[in-house]
Amino acid sequence: MDANIKADNIFVEFPIYENSSRSLKKTVASVATGGRIGSDASRFPVVRSLDNLSFEIAHGERVGIVGHNGSGKTTLLRVLSGVYEPVRGQVAIRGKTAALLDVSMGLDPDATGFENIYLRGIIDGLAPSVIRETIDEIADFTDLGDYLNFPVRTYSSGMMLRLAFAISTSVKADILLMDEWLSVGDADFSIKAAQRLDKLVNDAAILVVATHSPALIDRICTRKIELEHGRIVSDEPVVRSKGEVGADKLNII
Repeated sequence: MDANIKADNIFVEFPIYENSSRSLKKTVASVATGGRIGSDASRFPVVRSLDNLSFEIAHGERVGIVGHNGSGKTTLLRVLSGVYEPVRGQVAIRGKTAALLDVSMGLDPDATGFENIYLRGIIDGLAPSVIRETIDEIADFTDLGDYLNFPVRTYSSGMMLRLAFAISTSVKADILLMDEWLSVGDADFSIKAAQRLDKLVNDAAILVVATHSPALIDRICTRKIELEHGRIVSDEPVVRSKGEVGADKLNII
């Protein structure tokens, strides 16, 4: 069965319950470049982060989501990953989804590296038997050795990122959601991480990546959706010159 994403008139709003004028003024100022300001049924002010979005992404597409900070890119990815529920409209997704939005999300600093592999696997919906089958490969990829027996709070930021990246990219999925392209660790590890990420992207039936990089869009995407204040302002194919590298041959290091 082919993977597919269909969004039908979706809205996402965040109410602002603080009613002091000073606090509201500061809040409105902080989102001035983001979603539209309105009010809900209870007359609380709300920020509308996604405003009546409709689109369909078919099997085989690589879609880049672009727009200024606050345009709704990350919010849209969180809706597609199931973190946010639209207040109106519907999203229908066919296929298993993996989200690389915040790779360090869900790590328990008091648990060991091995324990965190199990915890993140369970959060990602994997059965314990599946986690046991992949834990050795994840451990080897991190190059952390005996440190995996220590609490994560004893790790440096680079070590924690290695562990989080290895866990997050171990999940096989039909649909891959990414918030910017990941870059991890020192030179040697970055090369290994880029190769692993390239394979993950190439194996996915659908890729949706939010990015500020026009070069990345040109290299890996077949389609570009631009958001502005939570609305789609353009949705067009990515046209490459003859001989340019396409989504089937990433080789991004």
